[in-house]
Amino acid sequence: MSQLLHTMIRVGNLERSIEFYTQVLGMKLLRTSENSQYQYSLAFVGFDTEASGAAVVELTYNWGTSEYDLGTGFGHLAIGDDDIYLRCEQIKAAGGKVTREPGPVAGGNTHIAFVEDPDGYKIEFIQMSSATHGLG
Repeated sequence: MSQLLHTMIRVGNLERSIEFYTQVLGMKLLRTSENSQYQYSLAFVGFDTEASGAAVVELTYNWGTSEYDLGTGFGHLAIGDDDIYLRCEQIKAAGGKVTREPGPVAGGNTHIAFVEDPDGYKIEFIQMSSATHGLG
């Protein structure tokens, strides 16, 4: 049996990214590590641990690198939520950047929203429940 454990993204400021993923998105800081020989620091964040079956995000800070060219190959992280409308209001209130307001996906019924983290990575929120906002 295989399991997706984590997705790694490179960040320009580890503390700023930890704050965004924990304070704005509500994830937990699961663990950190530092490698002085190879000059990088790691932080793992998620809604639960890999041991529980949840995938997490590995934030990698390479010392002395404050930004990256995100390129065109990476798309986004996706997070399911029971109420993306409320979630986006909470993200904005916490200083986060909502780049696509909640609503139906073009040509479909699924409701989505997009948020951008401090390094410019896109995070999609997908409505998981039809019980709110007249969805269904």
